[in-house]
Amino acid sequence: MLMAPGNVTTELIERHRETLGKALEAIRTRDYWTPYPEHPKAYGEQAPAAGRAAFDALLNRHFELGQPGDGGPVGAEVSPYGIDLGITYPRPDPDALLAAMEAALPAWRDAGPEARAAVCLEVLARINARSMEFAHAVMHTTGQAFTMAFQAGGPHAQDRGLEAVAYAYAEQTRTPAQADWTKPQGKRDPLAMTKTFTAVPRGIALVIGCNTFPTWNGFPGLFASLATGNPVLVKPHPRAVLPLALTVAVAREVLGEAGLDPNLVCLAAEDAGEGLAMSLATRPEIRIIDYTGSSAFGDWLEDNARQAQVYTEKSGVNTVVVDSTDDYRGMLNNLAFSLSLYSGQMCTTPQNLLVPRGGIDTDAGHRTFDEVVADLTTAVGKLLGDDARANALLGAIVNPDVLARLERADELGEVALASRTVAHPEFPDATVRTPALVKLDAGKPDDHAAFLAECFGPVAFAVAVDSTAHALELLRRTVKEKGAMTVGAYTTSPQVEADVERVCLDTCASLSLNLTGGVYVNQTAAFSDFHGTGGNPAANIALSDGAFVANRFRTVEVRRHR
Repeated sequence: MLMAPGNVTTELIERHRETLGKALEAIRTRDYWTPYPEHPKAYGEQAPAAGRAAFDALLNRHFELGQPGDGGPVGAEVSPYGIDLGITYPRPDPDALLAAMEAALPAWRDAGPEARAAVCLEVLARINARSMEFAHAVMHTTGQAFTMAFQAGGPHAQDRGLEAVAYAYAEQTRTPAQADWTKPQGKRDPLAMTKTFTAVPRGIALVIGCNTFPTWNGFPGLFASLATGNPVLVKPHPRAVLPLALTVAVAREVLGEAGLDPNLVCLAAEDAGEGLAMSLATRPEIRIIDYTGSSAFGDWLEDNARQAQVYTEKSGVNTVVVDSTDDYRGMLNNLAFSLSLYSGQMCTTPQNLLVPRGGIDTDAGHRTFDEVVADLTTAVGKLLGDDARANALLGAIVNPDVLARLERADELGEVALASRTVAHPEFPDATVRTPALVKLDAGKPDDHAAFLAECFGPVAFAVAVDSTAHALELLRRTVKEKGAMTVGAYTTSPQVEADVERVCLDTCASLSLNLTGGVYVNQTAAFSDFHGTGGNPAANIALSDGAFVANRFRTVEVRRHR
């Protein structure tokens, strides 16, 4: 039997009041802030070994959650590093799960925004304490190198979850819970009423996880829906179940301890090819959907899941305009890192580098198109020349589809930088490959099909254009037709800077200018940077802003005469 939530949630509210307050201030000021350290040393000397031991203890076992309607085991995750995880998960019975989740909703709605935020922050705090364990889970389901898996899959994902909770709390409390209303009536007695305003959730939310960033991309929708009163059904990618299964387990633990129904958060795992996401997405009980993945399925969800509010982050073609630079070496090194990080398997990785065929002016002198390409290949070669460093940056290829695209790179154009295989000292069966760079020409119509389509993974295109004006014209077309999560530009001209900014404002694409140091176009900081805009075909949302959370609930008014 569940306990009354009052005392427990009151304690959680007090425990997390300061953190919530700082998160609300951070989304207002947009300055740097995080409660979750990104350096492993902050978690103590014993944390790495304990995290590895906790991960190892999960292998070759059934992951029990205590959900209703367990239909037997599913799961066949194989690490991109060559390890068969051997973990099975409960096969969901959608009828039983959804019924239990609907039954759990009223008490969660009645708990109110403050209690819901506090429970969410407690879930995030416990996940944070297990960041090392999560790092191994993310590493061995996504192929991210360990440091990136720890940071992006751990503290940075937790930041994005907390950010969503802060926005959810702000939007729900924008309207007071109660108001006294008095209207003068001249000589007659005034009209007096008491009005209450309650944030009422839409209903069950479905989070459809991705293979590459299950926590970083999954946490915003999960916590935005949960904090606004909606039960959340998590449907992980079949290749990356474990990080989200751990998340669900922690959430259910916290909810139960708080005297709330654990079935507010459930897992719906499947074997590859079963199509569970499609069947769940159109059920009438599902009222919210968060999805990250291919445009094809994202478009299908938007067209067919009409009973739900659908939030999608899909594919795009990210572009960098190279006009000129006063830090040529810094530009090359920054681009080399951006192209290499996680083998380009990020929705924010630049794909098309638009360079005038007549060359660019730099602090190292004028460089022709061919020289820029050659110098960039040299920079990538130096960055990844040492196998230990290469493994730390590249990680492993996440799935066979990415590898197939890489191996067909020579069919797309002249390969200026060929991919090479990197041996991993700890995981001999890992598939680790350096990025390829292909030369194309915007003046050749046959080349357009290659660079105007997303080529997800470690393949980038150096595209010769007639001029910077031609590059901006091509940028405008690309973002309007294909979308972009990121745009970059290098220029020493105030006019060109203004022109590229205008194109990005017109097409609703986020722009990074003249990055030559330790900030990269494919990285964003929670509480400060918006991930996507929701204004071009790459995504219909931004992580996170008020619009991301406000449509997950409705405000219901009750009024009475005083």
